[in-house]
Amino acid sequence: MKTLFYTLFLSFFFQSAFAQKEALPNQGNAFAFKLKEPIQLDGVLDEAIWMDAEGWNGDFMQYFPSDTSRAQVNTRVKIAFDDNNIYLAAIMENNEDRKYISTSLRRDYRGEANDGVTFVFDTFNDKTNAFQFGVNPYGVQREGLLSNGGSRSEDLSLAWDNKWFAEATILEDRWVVEAIIPLSTIRFQDGAQNWNVNFYRIDSHLPERSTWAPIPRNFSIISLAFSRTLIFEEPLKKNSANISLIPYIAGRTSKNFIEGTSEKPTPAVGGDAKIGIGPALNLDLTINPDFSQVEVDEQVTNLDRFEIFFPERRQFFLENGDLFASFGHPLARPFFSRRIGVDRDENTGQNIQNRIIYGARLSGKVTDDWRVGMMNMQTATDDEAGISGKNFSVLALQKKVFNRSNIGMIFVDRESLALDEYQSLFDPTAYNRLLGLEYNLASADNKWTGKAFYHRTFEKDLGKKPGTFNAYVLYNDLHWRWSISYLDIGESYNPVVGFVPRVDYKRFNPDVSYSFFPQSRIINRHGPKIEYELRWNETLGTTDRDFNVGYEVRFQSLAQFTLTQKNRYIYLFNDFDPTRTGGEPLPAGTGYYNNTIEFQFQSNPRKAFNVNLRSEFGDYFTGSIATFRGEMGLRMGYTANISMNFSYNKIELPEPQNDADLFLIGPRIDLTFTKSLFWTTFIQYNNQIDNLNINTRLQWRFAPVSDFFLVYTDNYFPGDFMPKQRSLVLKLNYWLNI
Repeated sequence: MKTLFYTLFLSFFFQSAFAQKEALPNQGNAFAFKLKEPIQLDGVLDEAIWMDAEGWNGDFMQYFPSDTSRAQVNTRVKIAFDDNNIYLAAIMENNEDRKYISTSLRRDYRGEANDGVTFVFDTFNDKTNAFQFGVNPYGVQREGLLSNGGSRSEDLSLAWDNKWFAEATILEDRWVVEAIIPLSTIRFQDGAQNWNVNFYRIDSHLPERSTWAPIPRNFSIISLAFSRTLIFEEPLKKNSANISLIPYIAGRTSKNFIEGTSEKPTPAVGGDAKIGIGPALNLDLTINPDFSQVEVDEQVTNLDRFEIFFPERRQFFLENGDLFASFGHPLARPFFSRRIGVDRDENTGQNIQNRIIYGARLSGKVTDDWRVGMMNMQTATDDEAGISGKNFSVLALQKKVFNRSNIGMIFVDRESLALDEYQSLFDPTAYNRLLGLEYNLASADNKWTGKAFYHRTFEKDLGKKPGTFNAYVLYNDLHWRWSISYLDIGESYNPVVGFVPRVDYKRFNPDVSYSFFPQSRIINRHGPKIEYELRWNETLGTTDRDFNVGYEVRFQSLAQFTLTQKNRYIYLFNDFDPTRTGGEPLPAGTGYYNNTIEFQFQSNPRKAFNVNLRSEFGDYFTGSIATFRGEMGLRMGYTANISMNFSYNKIELPEPQNDADLFLIGPRIDLTFTKSLFWTTFIQYNNQIDNLNINTRLQWRFAPVSDFFLVYTDNYFPGDFMPKQRSLVLKLNYWLNI
């Protein structure tokens, strides 16, 4: 099977590599005019440059509900520039009176429910990475980084923060945006005279999503493959040093009721620096960083035999994060930044900080075709938690090939430093290293994408088969979408700075789906999907097999419904408690066939009350399971969002295993009093780990990208409400451009 798959995979790659050499034709350009008079940022387009009818970019095409007609509501965008800034004006017309939807006044809004206009700038014309800036009718801003060609919604990271300015005005038949983006905010080639660009608008009333450069509806609306050329009247020049300092001061106090210890009010000082090096490289420095204001992880009920993946939320690791995080496979990540400075508190089940002493990262473009990322970080020793200091180094390189594809290399090194007072500062035998090579395929028309890689780990006591190989190809057109993947993880593959839930198996995973687009006022698209997954190794044979048949319906209202029949086989190579509650485990060496039915439903996200539900019931090892999970939300204008995450698993197993009723309830209240004052309270009750967690956070954005935080966290035993651990943190940071 392996030889056959290699042959098929290489033939797909060679065929698509030749096909992608020709770029898509450009149907029209945008022009940026050199500004001759200053702009007053007020959301009123009364300057001469905006009142001139020439140079507006309109004729937006629908993306949803269809992609074959002009947008029902007109949108126009115009661009100007001077030696220091990019200036944007946008007019979003309406066909009738309406109310606009904004889920909150918090920066970095996201989701199909929000009205908004978004500007996408691919400053190096690679149709792979881009900057994104958005504004909604109430003047709420968002900025993000696009990576991997924008093939999936996950390729947009809104965690990137930077200084830029925008104002919006709501008029009777339209709303208007005026924005200023400093050239120091973005990376571009000095002397460049053209970028790639696109604009898109979300109109929640119709609902309609439209784009200036048309994008087929079977691709993501953030796809960069279809962007057009933006031509500047004069070449752009870099005129500023592009240095930002972000110092912070913080204070913390905490108490551990289980161990009877407390931390007196402890001050902390640290900060970050962002230094532009050349036209497109950025040096990020951090000293004694503090991430106490970062939201807590959303807990899950873990019924799996393996570790659960939690996404990175810390700002320092996210800018140009795709250079490091995009390597590998979701089941075999060579680098996972949460291995640095995060550990697990066994008393509460919560992830806690392990102090980072310093960090340095150089990332960005070296030339139009080369990207580089280099990182070094040092963590501190924590005797009470039993954590020894470590040093982490990462090197990532990407070279563009053909039209949009690239070849990449990653090297990860973890060294033990300052183990404890009785051992040497540096132990040359306590290392873990990884070296990997990758090829990422992205055709010009975006129909073919894929990946092939080989990674290998290096340690002092190296076992057999320390490498991992993956080959994957995806084809996507208007109706058909299919993929095939082969993954081989060696038994001694051990990237301790990565994320690999299990090793020593091979995985074969094909899937295919088809979409119908009926002429209907109710249904937008529908169609079947078949997915097969097989895992095996040479010693045990088949260890897992899944065969799923589903049908998905997406409505014109943006609601969705999916029904899936699942047939599953699981072989236990270790003893396993199916409820993870301390009951009698099922013995290793036994196999189980299970059949379940799964329903998923997401209601119209534009409604004030919406739900996202998932239910699965059927066989579970030797017994049965009924699962209900999801989220309910109530939006009160843009000032309050009240939501409830919940999960209930009813597991019935014959003796001597335990039955279990597992609850996880997470109410959340998010208040946005103004565009600069927010209060969020998050409560999580999880009876699987016997914990009740309360996290409440007050944020005041007193200046652009500068904040004051007050964060209170508490953990209790749910049965008697006795406290476990409690902390209070104050933090103040300020963004200073030099």
